[in-house]
Amino acid sequence: MNLNREQIKQYLLIICGGIAFYCALQNLGAVLRTAGRLLGMLSPFLVGGAIAFVLNVPMAAIERRMPERQKTRRPLALILTLAALAGVLTLAFCVIGPGIGEAIGGIAAQIPAAVQRLQEQLALLESYLPQLQSIADAMNFQIDWESLSRRAIALAQTWGSGLLSSGGGMIGSLVSGVSTFAIGLIFSFYVLLQKEKLARQGRQVCYALLPESWADQLLEVLRLAARTFSSFLSGQCLESVILGTLFVVSMTIFRMPYALLVGVLIALTALIPIVGAFIGCIVGALLIAVTDPWRAIGFVVLFLVLQQIEGNLIYPHVVGSSVGLPSIWVLAAVTLGGKLMGIVGMILFIPLCSVLYALFRGFVKDRLRDRGVPPEKWQGG
Repeated sequence: MNLNREQIKQYLLIICGGIAFYCALQNLGAVLRTAGRLLGMLSPFLVGGAIAFVLNVPMAAIERRMPERQKTRRPLALILTLAALAGVLTLAFCVIGPGIGEAIGGIAAQIPAAVQRLQEQLALLESYLPQLQSIADAMNFQIDWESLSRRAIALAQTWGSGLLSSGGGMIGSLVSGVSTFAIGLIFSFYVLLQKEKLARQGRQVCYALLPESWADQLLEVLRLAARTFSSFLSGQCLESVILGTLFVVSMTIFRMPYALLVGVLIALTALIPIVGAFIGCIVGALLIAVTDPWRAIGFVVLFLVLQQIEGNLIYPHVVGSSVGLPSIWVLAAVTLGGKLMGIVGMILFIPLCSVLYALFRGFVKDRLRDRGVPPEKWQGG
């Protein structure tokens, strides 16, 4: 068998790749640790890329409505995007903050009565202690109170040291998270201000390292993914606004307290697909329970009804149509993503499945056309 130079190169690459894969499997722990450290080093830039991608959706819409030859077009669009985002967050805080403060005030007002009831219960329990001691003596059940107190003190010390160590770890994680977010935010600004240049450099790298046909396919997949993720973000925001409006209107009709507060809270938490609104439901039910526990039960019932409407009708159609994914596959993507990766999986799997769905649909249609299958055979009737 005569082999040319290209075939020899391909076989060598396959052999080297197989050896590298075998070595990686043999040292999987070290590979995972190295990958974790590398991911930690790159996390500020990954966070910055994610922030830039999200901010680019409204920024591109603002930029399209500005004069094309204006030199300050890009920085002004970024400033307007950040101002709009800050305005939305400030408005949400102005709505949520007073309501939360009022609820906390209501809870604080009930603390003295709760403390009084607790003191009464402790006094009643103290009156029963002699009877319990006499019963224990009659049953020859000896209680070593000194040993119990020593064990209780040791347990409290263990819990205290655990809380201190976990508190220190939480502070360290918080500082690390804030610094990572700050660096990522600054990095996202650079990405947004130079996105065309970075895209051009990325295309140059693809065509320099890959065969031209492979580079064409890779760039087409990346364009499809970018369009799909952008449409998903738009659809998710629209769905959150619709759900929040439904709660404000329905709670106002049924004269439930904190209608605007709960509506805004649910609209914010609904950015997490399908299950995010349940977080808002828990907080809303607790807030209403401070005023009227019975109305809190009514709110939970109302939430379950609206959640069924939203989860089975509004969400699959609004988000599914925005990403080009049928409703049944939206529900399947959310379920699968939640099982595999939790909340992050729910957010990522809808646009990811949409990209895979579009690629597979194109592959199937190409195969049908190449094989010459008549449309009337696969279209049905």
